[in-house]
Amino acid sequence: MAALGPAYGVMDDSAFVPRYRAQCHCGAVCYEVCADPLDAKYCHCRDCQLLHGAPMQWAAIFHKADVRFVRGVEHLRFYNAQRQAYQPLDGRELPVKVSCGICGSLLADEGRRMWLAFPTLFEFPSVRDMPAVFMPSCHLFYGQRVRDVEDGLPKWAGHKGKSPLLDLP
Repeated sequence: MAALGPAYGVMDDSAFVPRYRAQCHCGAVCYEVCADPLDAKYCHCRDCQLLHGAPMQWAAIFHKADVRFVRGVEHLRFYNAQRQAYQPLDGRELPVKVSCGICGSLLADEGRRMWLAFPTLFEFPSVRDMPAVFMPSCHLFYGQRVRDVEDGLPKWAGHKGKSPLLDLP
């Protein structure tokens, strides 16, 4: 099977050198990235809380061009939270939550230019062995948090650098 990128067209494999690999719980969907994350963050927005069933989402941000699928594109599902509906591969409106249609694992958030991957899906011996570039640099939408998190990271009211930085004790 030819490697496929998030744009879901065949990529030129000669320039792509895999650096990290991630997969869903059942292994039906697998993708690789050829670069370090640009940033990583914790998001406390209500959509992330509801869609993940957790107090926050942890995501590592990559350019979509740095991502390719090695298997399972046919199993991908795309959920648009604004429309509250699953959408087909062709005609999906970004941003969407990308998941495996077999096991249901959330794989990433696909944006217009970015791929927000979930670090715990990457193949590392343990989370403790994960490279530091996957560690979050901040908290987003912290005003919507379920619990306080005392980790010394900056806490933004909304998006990083585009909203007030919260001055918390």
